[in-house]
Amino acid sequence: MIEKVVIANRGEIALRILRACRELGIKTVAVHSTADFNTKHVLLADETVCIGPPQSALSYLNMPAIISAAEVTDSVAIHPGYGFLSENADFAERVEKSGFIFVGPRAETIRLMGDKVSAIKVMKAAGVPCVPGSDGPLGSDVDENFRIAKEIGYPVIIKASGGGGGRGMRVVHTDASLLNAISVTQSEALAAFGNGQVYMEKFLEKPRHIEFQVLADNYGNVVHLGERDCSMQRRHQKVIEEAPAPGLTPKQRKTMGERCARACREVGYRNAGTLEFLYQDNEFFFIEMNTRVQVEHPVTELVTGIDIVKAQLLIAAGEPLPYEQKDIEIRGHAVECRINAEDPKTFVPSPGPVRLWHAPGGPGIRVDSHVYTGYNVPPFYDSMIGKVIAYGDTRDTAIARMRNALAEMVVEGIKTNIPLHQEIFNHSAFRQGGTDIHYLERRLGLK
Repeated sequence: MIEKVVIANRGEIALRILRACRELGIKTVAVHSTADFNTKHVLLADETVCIGPPQSALSYLNMPAIISAAEVTDSVAIHPGYGFLSENADFAERVEKSGFIFVGPRAETIRLMGDKVSAIKVMKAAGVPCVPGSDGPLGSDVDENFRIAKEIGYPVIIKASGGGGGRGMRVVHTDASLLNAISVTQSEALAAFGNGQVYMEKFLEKPRHIEFQVLADNYGNVVHLGERDCSMQRRHQKVIEEAPAPGLTPKQRKTMGERCARACREVGYRNAGTLEFLYQDNEFFFIEMNTRVQVEHPVTELVTGIDIVKAQLLIAAGEPLPYEQKDIEIRGHAVECRINAEDPKTFVPSPGPVRLWHAPGGPGIRVDSHVYTGYNVPPFYDSMIGKVIAYGDTRDTAIARMRNALAEMVVEGIKTNIPLHQEIFNHSAFRQGGTDIHYLERRLGLK
């Protein structure tokens, strides 16, 4: 077993990793910025190392500082969590070249799947359905780009090959807008991701966002843990997630899950990963793979009984998966609300001191959060301050428990998006299930 792990992250995911390490008897090192000296996981870790000032570029994105922290604390592994350096192939490579274990996929796999164009090629070769598109980066041949758009059929979407998080994409409805959209997206992609390549895909009008969770060890064993529905989004950012996806059949789950697992075997994937799809008219279309643990991993943990973060650590330690696909069962239903420190109407971040924090409880309720009464939410990072997850034997029970939990939760001193969640859970369309990715923005009048 790994003896000591550097947790190269902050907030709720850092605390989540710390708890998994403690269950496995692994010592923890919390690296932190000067703004996070009193974060819960920092207070609970076996050792702490300050790696820089509040700005992420000088702390949580500072590769030499994180690797140095592992060296001075005599650590064995580094867990990147999600965000920050979690999908940075250069970081994974530097970690392993420095003699440490990177708790995640190999650098070459991160590089392969991090480029959307190469990832699509891999998935097509493995028989995973993809969105009709340019089958490669767009060149400078104007006539060829018009031909591709005509062949795909408008509307199309121009996407950055190295993009993510909803950035680097532009929808085009006519020939008149195509060339400008390509040019602007290329410029934005180069500035944001250091990669100006873009590609073209069919723009699906009302798809759902459905993703499959996989786990893979070092010996070619891969299992999928079913799917999640993450269609409740605002500006491509997920707001509510659930597992399993409403309306999907066991046959669809089995077929797509097996395809995802096969694709991972063929690329020699290792550790936890998520394959994301758009789903429309009973068809799946691959869009990207996240080579890390997801924010929404708890809903899958609750319906499968598998601790994904512990599995990450055990895989990194060289352990084989202790189960086969036939052992994986989906039981009940789980929903998750991302709790953000923001105005529920304007979505403007609301950092500051938390005068009172009261987390909900009761049957089937789980709260993943680093916040406590007296904690000061810093203005330097993502506004998410926690997640509330509700589990029940049925979707209706999970929803009822979540409504109770949201009503019980008290956060004073800052604004949160709890009222937005309460409103969504009162929507008949959400309770029915199967809303598309544009539903929330239409409801909020943003589309």
